[in-house]
Amino acid sequence: MGKMSFLDKKEDKDLKNEIAELTDKMDQLTLVIWATDCAEHVLSHFEEEYPEDNRPRKAIEAGRAWVHGKISVSEARCAAFAAHAAARDADDGVARSVARAAGHAAATVHVAGHAVHAANYAATSISKERTWQHQHLLDLRKNS
Repeated sequence: MGKMSFLDKKEDKDLKNEIAELTDKMDQLTLVIWATDCAEHVLSHFEEEYPEDNRPRKAIEAGRAWVHGKISVSEARCAAFAAHAAARDADDGVARSVARAAGHAAATVHVAGHAVHAANYAATSISKERTWQHQHLLDLRKNS
């Protein structure tokens, strides 16, 4: 599975900078929701290559479970580490980026700054992802 064409570098950089500014003003709960949504949005690219490996999916689920008060930060961190192990095990570059996105999404539970890393890894996996991320973040900001 190959990567699709990417946004113009300037357009991507502008969106990346605006996302960084927005995330600096958002609460951790919203950032976990956004980061898990970003990772899930590209998860199929991992699961198509590695259908038996559920570690990235479990990391996304862990982030969401924390949002609902169902697991501890420590449990979410364990899921994040497992997703990063899946990334190290992946031979496919796109799938590796998706697994890293999932790991950072779960790690956002521990440190809010991981949210942008989840988005960045997700954006490296498919074309135009940054545009979706930006719009989704704006939508979440309106609803919070």
